[in-house]
Amino acid sequence: MNLFLSSVSFILYLVAVCQASGTDIALDAKATLLHRIDSLNLLIYTCLLTLTVLTIWVFKHRRVSWLHETGLAVIYGLIVGAIIRYAGSTNQVTYINVHPAPETKYNLSVPPDMLRLHFPDKMQVSSGDAPVPNKTYAYSFRGEIVNVEQNEIDLKATFDPEIFFNIILPPIIFHAGYCLKRKYFFRNLGAILTFAMVGTALSALVIGALMYGCVQLMPESLATSFTFLDTLYFGALISPTDPLTVLAIFSQLKVDVNLYAMIFGESVLNDAVALVLSGAIQNYELRYSNDGGFEITAFLGAIGDFIGIFSLSLLVGALIGCLTALMTKFTHVREWPLLESALFVLTSYAAFLIAEVCELTGVVAVLFCGICQAHYTYNNLSSDSRNRTKQLFELLNFLAENFIFTYIGVSMFTFPKHHFDPWFIIAGFVTSTLGRAVNIYPLSFLLNLGRNPPIPMNFQHMLFFSGLRGAMSFALAIR
Repeated sequence: MNLFLSSVSFILYLVAVCQASGTDIALDAKATLLHRIDSLNLLIYTCLLTLTVLTIWVFKHRRVSWLHETGLAVIYGLIVGAIIRYAGSTNQVTYINVHPAPETKYNLSVPPDMLRLHFPDKMQVSSGDAPVPNKTYAYSFRGEIVNVEQNEIDLKATFDPEIFFNIILPPIIFHAGYCLKRKYFFRNLGAILTFAMVGTALSALVIGALMYGCVQLMPESLATSFTFLDTLYFGALISPTDPLTVLAIFSQLKVDVNLYAMIFGESVLNDAVALVLSGAIQNYELRYSNDGGFEITAFLGAIGDFIGIFSLSLLVGALIGCLTALMTKFTHVREWPLLESALFVLTSYAAFLIAEVCELTGVVAVLFCGICQAHYTYNNLSSDSRNRTKQLFELLNFLAENFIFTYIGVSMFTFPKHHFDPWFIIAGFVTSTLGRAVNIYPLSFLLNLGRNPPIPMNFQHMLFFSGLRGAMSFALAIR
């Protein structure tokens, strides 16, 4: 019977192949090629992560502490990105320049979501070519392009930014909340909230204002292409810190737990603050600003958006965390640890998705969901689920962070929208440093007026030098 079915399937396959046109065969070959290129790119990133893991093991075995794993990931990514960019490829991206007809009824100020390219029957592109069959092909929107001459590997090595926000970032943010040392976090909550919320907003404002002044002194092409809102948005996306290297060194040196809690707590919260702040700036520009001038009502509306979105996102995450705690407490799902762990992971990710669907901020929701899960749900879990969830999110966090830093290195050469300007880069470094200083020292002075014990000056210096930028800034930039 199996032999008969196999024979019938083979005959049907031969009939389909014989009836296929040359275009169908070419499309199948194209799909196969794209699949191979996708597999090659995934293999490249897998090998890079494997190499990073092995190098980390060697460094730990040899007690090498002068280079962190994220730095290794960036270096390896730079090397592979240069190879992809300059090694050359025969698989160039084919393209047709399409211009909208003048009489079109579509609003040309907004790019369409999809382009349908129709080839009428028996159309001949050029002499000697076979007629193009009567077919319609759909092409999805990929954004503005800068470099037209790209090959397939360059194109595929650059991921959709939504992959970062929907798949890569949630485990990192949830792990930060789930593995938080709550005792010292809440002991220093006032300072953490001040640095993360007031400080991040202040830093973004200082960076935006200084960068706007700098670009006015630059060549006319830059001075005319940047508005104050543009530089303010740049300040918002470059303000969040990611002091992974510093915290790793702190863990080895056994530094003061309060200093560790302040640096870690600020880095956890300011990612969420920066994301909401950048969204509020976009809302100001899109919904309120008409002539580019300052509007007090628009400004107050943007502040209202910031507070409302942040608060509602926090509420969504906390509610999902508490709901999971109740489900694990008053049901017998703990008798099946695998189901219990699956329920825990799915509800935690649902907090992120619910916030995004409601036009809130999933990063804020999943962060506070993680904090609530650690505070309430964790105590209701079975011992197997406790160990499994801790280890699972620790593993996902490790892989996701190293993947992002590897991708940063690769995209230095493959990202299609790069525009390098040395003066803008130098100004960005200087203003980011000044923005960090304005965040730490004045706010520490104000906090010390009512704080006991006060934040020592050497702690303030460490807070200042811990202002490294990382995954969130990169994700916001490519989005």
